[in-house]
Amino acid sequence: MPRAATGYRSLLRTPGAAAFFLAAAVGRVGIAMTGLGLFWLLHARTGSYGTAGLATAGFAVAEALVGPQLGRLIDRFGQARVLPLCLLAHGAAIAGVLASSTPAAQIAAATCAGAVVPQLGALSAARWAYLLRGERAAELATAFSLESLANATAFLLGPVLVTSLGAAGDTVLASAIAAGLILGGGAALAAQHRTAPQPARARARAGAGTSARARAGTSAQARAGAGDGAGWILRQPAFLLLALLNLAIGLYFGTMQVSVSAFAIGHGRPGTAALIIAAASLAGLLAGWLYGLHRPNVPARRQLVMAAAYLTGTALLLPFAPSAIWLGAAVAVTEAAVPPTLVMLNVLTEQAVHPAALTEAFTWNNSASAAGSALAATLAGHVADGWGASAALGQAPAAGLILLIGSLLLSRAGRQQS
Repeated sequence: MPRAATGYRSLLRTPGAAAFFLAAAVGRVGIAMTGLGLFWLLHARTGSYGTAGLATAGFAVAEALVGPQLGRLIDRFGQARVLPLCLLAHGAAIAGVLASSTPAAQIAAATCAGAVVPQLGALSAARWAYLLRGERAAELATAFSLESLANATAFLLGPVLVTSLGAAGDTVLASAIAAGLILGGGAALAAQHRTAPQPARARARAGAGTSARARAGTSAQARAGAGDGAGWILRQPAFLLLALLNLAIGLYFGTMQVSVSAFAIGHGRPGTAALIIAAASLAGLLAGWLYGLHRPNVPARRQLVMAAAYLTGTALLLPFAPSAIWLGAAVAVTEAAVPPTLVMLNVLTEQAVHPAALTEAFTWNNSASAAGSALAATLAGHVADGWGASAALGQAPAAGLILLIGSLLLSRAGRQQS
């Protein structure tokens, strides 16, 4: 495998890149803390798992449903105009959670906080796509690998920090830190205008005097035109298939969250669950880092098929693990497929979607993954109760198979269009 056209260090030397990437990375740690932080906070205040669970669920559902609509507004009016409003609303909603004294008000405020939480990962990815357009498009996969590393790091550090503070009784501090990281990182990102993509309206005005042939990029982008891509995006079979693939990887995530814990508890060693999850996270970080440095010189669709096939094959080992040690090793091996999969899904989304709808597209992908995770976690819990943790782990290769079939269909559609 040839070395990537540019390494992480030289990529971050792109003017303005390090500043927006670090700002978004800081904010993402706060986002990774918020849902779990609300759970700890409200359980400590009410003594009710039900209230805490409803608030956390309200936050997650609102984020998944409203997030793409905010992405559409950002695509249309620009990050600099919309992001500060999201930050103000999110800060006010978190303050509402802290100030509320009744369960209904707390759940409502938490739901509002989820509805307006800024999708900093999607905003950062859109900036990379804007900076690396044209002759630098080959570097986009490396940039998305860097994004994957930032996301994995955030969801490794954030929950650990929340859990530590929650266990120590500092639940208010945990939520305050989460909000501070989101507001601080988001404000720093909003202040950086030079690297922000042009709003759709500005694109339309700039392209008003340009011929249709000059405006045409990829075939998908040419069909979208230079106008608002919001209505177009959800009607395109290629994007709908990509959304299904993101849902499939979410099914894998949700399965692992529940079934690994159920396996450890069922084998009388509940403490090993954290070790297994940590090993998986570290394996994913290492795989993502190496993939970004040494990418195969293979088309993106074929890479996605290869990663999906690897994930499906290695996930078949999970239901047959006889002990926690074996399961940890199998999970770590399987997790190596996740970063390349996420990178290729972002690359293919960038290729399939008009720039005027890119932030919305990335946010829809996140929502699809979250929906798959929630569905799989619920199903895995019921399966583990009825048939045991090993049966629940069987959902992992099933998710991989859905991912593989979808990847093959996407690859076939690409060959037919070429």
